[in-house]
Order: sequence, then C-alpha cells, then structure tokens
Amino acid sequence: MVALLVGLLLIVFAVVAVLPFPWALRWWPEVIQFLKGGVPLMAVFIGIISFFVGVADIKDKIETKREEAEETEDTEDTEKESS
Repeated sequence: MVALLVGLLLIVFAVVAVLPFPWALRWWPEVIQFLKGGVPLMAVFIGIISFFVGVADIKDKIETKREEAEETEDTEDTEKESS
C-alpha cells in the first residue's frame, strides 16, 4: 500500500514539475535537455546488451546442435550393439 502511494505521489510530482503554469516548476526545457543527452547513452547500452544476448544465443544454438549430434551417435551405437 505504501509503495502504491509513493508511486502515485511521484507521478503527480513529475506531471506538476513539467506543467507550464506559473505555480508549477516548469522543468520541461530541462527534461528535454536531459532526454537529448540521455537517449544516445541509453541506445549505446541497449545495443551492447543486445549484442551480448545475440552472441549467447548463437553459442546456445551451436551447443544444442552439438548435443543433438552426440545423441544421434549414441543411439546409432546402441542399435549396432543390439544387432
């Protein structure tokens, strides 16, 4: 319950902070400036994470194929022995 109230208060504060009314903080230009600097950094970090996830996915696929090949060899060996 406390987390819900804190979340709602922070949302209300964020909205009031960027409103263009005289009684509000009028931080909209600063928010835009922050986004201009922050979006490229976020893109770099997301790109790096995506790259590593892609490399791990490729390694997993190679390992899966290797395990399937070993299973196929094992089943062929057991069939030859039983014959």
